[in-house]
Amino acid sequence: MAIKVRKEIVKTDFLIVGGGSAGMQAAIAAGERNIDVIIAEKADTRRSGSGANGNDHFACYIPECHGDDFELVIRQIDMTMDGGPFQDPTMLRLWVSRSFEVVQKWEAIGINMRPTGKWNFEGHSVPGNQRYHLKYDGTNQKMALTKEAKAKGVRIMNKMVINELLLDQGRVAGAIGIDISENEPEAVIFQVKAVLLATGGASRLYPGITPQYMFNDCGCPANTGAGHAMALRAGVKLANLDMAAGHAGPRYFARGGKGTWIGLTSDITGACVTPYQDKPSRENGDIASDIWPGSYRDRMQSGQDPTYMNCTKTTDEDLDYMLHTAMVSEGIDSITDQLEQRGVDLRKEMIEFGSYNIGIGCQGVDIDIHAMSNIPGIFAAGSVGNVKGSLAGAAVIGMVAGESAADYVKTVEEVSVEHHPLISEKLAFYNEIMERESGAYWKEAAATLQNIMNDYAGANVRSESLFAAGLQYLATLKEEALKHLYASNSHELLRVLETFDLMEVGEALMIMARNRKETRGMYKRVGYTYTNLLLNGKFQTIQRCGDEVKLEFRNPF
Repeated sequence: MAIKVRKEIVKTDFLIVGGGSAGMQAAIAAGERNIDVIIAEKADTRRSGSGANGNDHFACYIPECHGDDFELVIRQIDMTMDGGPFQDPTMLRLWVSRSFEVVQKWEAIGINMRPTGKWNFEGHSVPGNQRYHLKYDGTNQKMALTKEAKAKGVRIMNKMVINELLLDQGRVAGAIGIDISENEPEAVIFQVKAVLLATGGASRLYPGITPQYMFNDCGCPANTGAGHAMALRAGVKLANLDMAAGHAGPRYFARGGKGTWIGLTSDITGACVTPYQDKPSRENGDIASDIWPGSYRDRMQSGQDPTYMNCTKTTDEDLDYMLHTAMVSEGIDSITDQLEQRGVDLRKEMIEFGSYNIGIGCQGVDIDIHAMSNIPGIFAAGSVGNVKGSLAGAAVIGMVAGESAADYVKTVEEVSVEHHPLISEKLAFYNEIMERESGAYWKEAAATLQNIMNDYAGANVRSESLFAAGLQYLATLKEEALKHLYASNSHELLRVLETFDLMEVGEALMIMARNRKETRGMYKRVGYTYTNLLLNGKFQTIQRCGDEVKLEFRNPF
C-alpha cells in the first residue's frame, strides 16, 4: 500500500505539535493575538497528553496566600518536585511568577480550581514550608481547553502525526504530517512561519513495570519522543537527556498518584522509614516519593524489606477524600476501582510501593525565556530540558511560547516548501515501510530497544564498555529495523515511526551519558566514582550538525 499524499499544502502562521496542556495553552495565547494557529494532535485534544484524564495539583504562587517575599517562594518551591537541579533559575522564576495567570485563566474557562471554595494547597511539600501545589479538579481540563482554543479561532487537526520539520535558510518553514484518521494513511505538507514542539516526554524508552504490557507506563504512553527526535534532526539543542528520572507508586500499577496518597512510607511492620513526618497529613502528603523516588528500589536491592504506603492511621474522612475526590480529580480512580473489586481495606492493609523505571520527562529542547530553541521559529514547551514545574511549568511556558510565536511570525515572510528535498525523501521512506508485504512487527524492535536501553544505559551501573556495546547494538537495531519493519495500516505506521523516534532519542541519551564522566545522583559511573564539582549546576546539551554531534556543558542562566 503506497501512502496517499494530500494535494494542497496546509498553510498557517503557527503549527503546534501536540495538544496537551502546553500545546493548548500556547494555542489560546497565540489565538488571542490574532494569528492563524493549527494544533496537530496524533490522538484527540479532548483526551490527550499527560493530563488526559485529569490532574489534581498545580504548582503556583498566589501572593494573597503566600505573601510578597518572592525569594522565599523560589527557595521553597525549589525544594519540591518542581524545583531542584537541571532547571535554569531564570526559567524557574519565569513560570512561578506567571503561574497565577494560568490559574485564573483556567478558572475563567470552567476548570474548577477551587473545589472547596477557596485556594487550597496540599501535597508535594516539605513539612514546615508553605505549600505551593494548588489542589484542583482537573477532570474536564482538556475538554475546557479544547473548547477555549476553538473559541479563539484555533484549527484542531486530530489524528495528525507530525514526523518531520522543514527548514529553509536556517529557520523553520514547514513540516510533514501523516493523517491517521483512516485505515489508509495520508501524508500532509504544512507551510508555516513557526512551530511549537509540545509532544511531551519519551515514554516506552525503557521497559515498564510490566514489560509484557508496554503501555502500562507511569508517563503518558502516547508520548514517545517525537518532538525530541524531530528537534535532533533539525539541529536543535537538547539538554540533560542523560539525567532521565524515575517515578514511584503502587508496585506494578502505573500512573499511581504518589503525591495524592495520604499515608506514610513504611516498612513491612508499618514503621515509617523516612524522616519527614510521623503521622499521615492531608496537607503535606508524603513527600518521600518526590524527594527519593528510587528509595523503594534501593531498599529492595539492599536486601531490606519491601516498602509500603501505610494508610492504616489515616482518618476515615481523609481516606474517603483521597479515594473518591482526589484520585478522581487526578484521573486515577482506576486504583479505587481495583481496591474495591479486590476488597482491600486501607484501614487494615498497606499497599506496596515500588520505583518505576526511568524515563524522559523533564529533559528535552533547550529553550530561552521566549520558549524558543537555537533554531529560529522552533519553540518548545512541556518536556523541555531546562524547565520543570510539571503541569504548571508546561502550561505557563506554553503560554509564553504562544505569545512569543505571535510576535515572531510578524517578523518573517512565508517561504514555499513545495519542492523541499526532505519531502520526497520522507515519502520514499514511508512507502518503503507501507509497501513491504511482510517483515518484522514494530513491537519486536520496540521491545529490543527497551532491553538495550535498560541493560546498557539504565539506572544501575554505567561504564565506558557498556556504552560502547550499547551504541553498537542500537546502530545494529536501527539498521535491521530500516530493512525489515513494515506496516499495513495507519496505526501500524504510527507505531513504526514512534519506534524510530525512540531509537534516535535513546542514541542521544547514551552519547550524552557516555560523555558525563562522573557519578551524579543515582547514576554510578565505573572509573568516575566522584561527583565532579565543576559540573554542578551545569546543563549538558547535544546538537546534531550534519553527521557530527556537538556536546557541551553550559552554565545556567
